Parts: sequence; structure tokens; C-alpha cells
Amino acid sequence: MSHPRASVGRVTTSRTRSEPRPAYQCDACGHQPPKWLGRCPECNEWGSIIEAKPGPMISGRVVSSRLPSEPARPIKTISAAPAKAVPSGVSELDRVLGGGLVPGAVILLAGEPGVGKSTLLLDVAQQWALNAGTPSLVVSGEESVSQVRLRAERLNALHDNLYLASESDLGAVIAHLDAVKPGLLIIDSVQTISAPGTEGVPGGVTQVRAVTAALVSVAKERGVATVLVGHVTKDGSVAGPRVLEHLVDVVLHFEGDKHSSLRLVRGVKNRYGPADEVGCFEMHESGIVSLADPSGLFLTRYNEPVPGTCVTVAMEGRRAMVTEVQALIGAQVQGSPRRTVSGLDSARLAMVLAVLQRRMEKIKLHDREVFAATVGGIRVTEPSADLAMALAVASGALNLAMAPHLVAIGEVGLTGEVRRVGAVGRRLAEAARLGFRFALVPPGCGPAEGDTPPKGMRVVEVGDLQSAVQWAARASAE
Repeated sequence: MSHPRASVGRVTTSRTRSEPRPAYQCDACGHQPPKWLGRCPECNEWGSIIEAKPGPMISGRVVSSRLPSEPARPIKTISAAPAKAVPSGVSELDRVLGGGLVPGAVILLAGEPGVGKSTLLLDVAQQWALNAGTPSLVVSGEESVSQVRLRAERLNALHDNLYLASESDLGAVIAHLDAVKPGLLIIDSVQTISAPGTEGVPGGVTQVRAVTAALVSVAKERGVATVLVGHVTKDGSVAGPRVLEHLVDVVLHFEGDKHSSLRLVRGVKNRYGPADEVGCFEMHESGIVSLADPSGLFLTRYNEPVPGTCVTVAMEGRRAMVTEVQALIGAQVQGSPRRTVSGLDSARLAMVLAVLQRRMEKIKLHDREVFAATVGGIRVTEPSADLAMALAVASGALNLAMAPHLVAIGEVGLTGEVRRVGAVGRRLAEAARLGFRFALVPPGCGPAEGDTPPKGMRVVEVGDLQSAVQWAARASAE
């Protein structure tokens, strides 16, 4: 006969093992920590850890087969016509999407507040209603239909096939789809839509996941191109769980400085086209306009050559953009001089200054303030701008004006060498198209033997900074 205490102990242990442990989840990003925390270790949000109800246990039974909705067919017998892209009417957006909006595709457009997402999509809805032959439906969960109408009047987006609705319930959105039968659906924004019967507050992880999954299913079933507007976090990434980006077909980031008219739509994920393309737009009081040739925004036209400037060609996705780099060398100061940048990488500027100080005897910058910036609000962080940055600083320090028809492309190493970069041919072609006649490139990046350089352009390979400065001074004298 067993001891009573031992029997009681065994019963208590079995009950403890059968009870599920409480699960915790971040309501902002979906991270599941092993215990409750005051701050989420993944997204650093305070007070976002909540207790999540454990889901039902999955049994080990084998899932029985059922009749499929459509039998599998040989791939050659399947037509690709239903998935052909339809131009949206906005050329730069079509460029990023790979030709246009694919029926049934779900696109997530994320950007900071006030950057112009609603303005861009209202223009897209107007162009679709005007050219596609099917209605477009804009569902706003953040504004009333009267507020959207005011913006539409400013954009002249008042087509009869453009429908507006202000809803925050998923069931009501589906009802509008049944009534309007649009070819394009725009949800502004997905964080404001709530799914009935789903736990959590609107904008939470559970609600966003359920709403997005339902909209994706409806879009695929009815062949409706759907654009979802998403919020971003403080670091610029898409707000919500990472599964949100996996559910959709295309993820776009809408970027831009509020103090600049330039806006960029950058592709991050695209199942129907290139994922590294960039579209350029310019904001006006009357709306947003596509920029097929944005290079003119990033250049300054001078009557006379000015020291402290140099032109390079940056790559934004697959697009080459001619960009001007400016540098100003301040007076001598005691202590630590300032190093201020705008549109450039501060770490790369510090490295370029150290290389110039060490490799160029005539340039002394240890006690001088240095200010460097780009023109037009574009941000250039790739290493290919190192050579132009170094020449702009050297031009300002030596008071030597660079030639206005000179362009410099290359990465600068710590020993002063000029390293190779990618897409040099595309960069040179863009510079030659804009009238630049002299180019400094890294060794091995010039035209191959038997090839001809871009028409009207002389391409010179430079191996280090000293030879680059010498060739730049020679070009300014020509």
C-alpha cells in the first residue's frame, strides 16, 4: 500500500503538467517572449507584451483527403493571360511594379505619415478609373469621404468610376466590393480595419494578420488588384508582424523628406517584376507628378566653376542618377572641428578625410571644419561616391575649381587607391546623356579594348587619389 503523501504528490504533478503555461506576445510586432516583460526586446515598445490565449492542441491524426477545388493540370496548358499586368496610368509606379498592376495581386505600400501615400494612391485610382475600364474603390479608415473629396478636388480626381467609402469593418469592405465590383481596391490603411470575431484591437498583430489574410483571399478569388497602405515604425520598417510582408505579393516603401519635393517609391519585394527598382516623383501643391528624368534635380548650374563641388553618378536600384556633391572647408578651430553631412554617410566622409590627410601632403584638415552635402534632397550612401566626395573636399581645400563637365565614380580605399564599383557602363551612359565630357573611373572600369566610350565622353582610369586630383585639375584647364 502506497503512502498517502506520495499519492497526493503524484496527482498534483500530473495536474501541473496538463495545465498549459501562459503564453505572451507583443501586440506591436508579434514577438513571443518566454515570460512577461515591460519592454519588447524585438521592437523596443513599452507595455506591448500581453498574455495570449493558447491555441487548440493539434492531434496526431492523419488529415483525410478531400475533393480539390480545381484539379492539377500540366503547366503548358495553363494560360498566363489572367495574370498579365495592367498599366495603372502612373508611369513611375508601373516602372517599380514591373509594368503595372496584376489582377489579384496584393501590394503593401508603407511610408511615414505625411509623405504623400494617400495623394499618390488617389491619383492611381483616378488613372485606373479613367483608363482601365473598370471601377476603382478607395476605402479610407482614417478620413471621412468628405475629407477625401477635398483632396480629390485638388488633384482633379473626380471620375465617375472612382468610388469612395469610409469604413473600418472588414465585413462592410466586402459588401462594398460586392456592390461596386471594382478592378482596383485601395485600403487606407490596413491598420484601421478590424475583422469581426477576431480578438485584439484594430492595428494589433492578431487583427492585422486576420484582415490581411482575408483581403488576400478575396483579391485572389475575384481577381481584384489590391493596394494596402501600411504604417512604419520609428526605424522606417513596416509596422506589424513580419508575416504581413510574406502574405502580400509586392512590398513598396514610399520615401521622402518633408522639406524636399522629391519622393521615391522603392521596391522591396515583387513577385511579378524586379525587386530593386525605384520610381521618382515630385510633390506639388496640385498633387504628385512622375519624374522620368530626375537627374536635373540633383545638379546646380553655375555661371563660373566653383571650388568645392564634384559630380558623381549614384545608382538607385537599376536607375542611374547624376548627383552633385558639395564640400565646404571652414576656418581653423581649436579642439575638435565639426564634420557635418547632409545626404551623405558621415562614416564614409570621416574615412575620406583621413585618407586625404594621410595621402595628400598639401591637404591639412585635422583642424578645419568640413561640411559636405548633396543637392536636391537625395541621399547617397554607396561607396561609389567616395571619389567625388574626396575631389570635392580637395577642391575646396586647394581652392581649385573642378571642370563643370567632369564626373567622378569610384570607391576610395584606406591606402588611397580607387576601387572598382558596379554598373559603371550604365553610369557613364547617363552622364554622357546629360552632356558630361570627362569621366574618372577606377582601373578596369573603362571601355574594354575595341569598345568605344560613350559618344562625346573621354574616360580616364585613375588608380589613386593623387592621380585623380591631377587629372581633375587638367580637365578644368581644358
